[in-house]
Amino acid sequence: MHAWRSYIVATMRLRQRLHRELAERHDVSLTDYEVLVCVSMQPDYRIRMNELATLLGSTKSKLSHQVGRMEVEGYLRRVKDPEDRRGVVAELSPEGMALLESAAPTHVEGVRAHLIDLLSTGEQAVLGEAFTKVLEHLSATDT
Repeated sequence: MHAWRSYIVATMRLRQRLHRELAERHDVSLTDYEVLVCVSMQPDYRIRMNELATLLGSTKSKLSHQVGRMEVEGYLRRVKDPEDRRGVVAELSPEGMALLESAAPTHVEGVRAHLIDLLSTGEQAVLGEAFTKVLEHLSATDT
């Protein structure tokens, strides 16, 4: 019970802190930042919406609203998938890339200060292994 409660409260507070730092310094939410990161990691800075939802652990409906708002702000564009006209692709705009590049150091600094630097190298390895195992399990059961 102690491990579970510590995990729940710590991850919630960590996400709140990272969100606050990004919002105060760059006027971007943590969830919007995560969208920008996921799109930027793709070839040509574009990804199908359903794949993006899977990467983010989001629903298609929730992601559609989020991307729509980010599109209005000029950070992303939605276009028809050139390989499958039924699909929709999210593309990172130059404004979205500029925001990501300016906010990334703040995010990395926060992750290091509030998580990574608090753990020994061994603890970091165990944490990575444990959550890789959880992710693999959940991914395998999401069929």
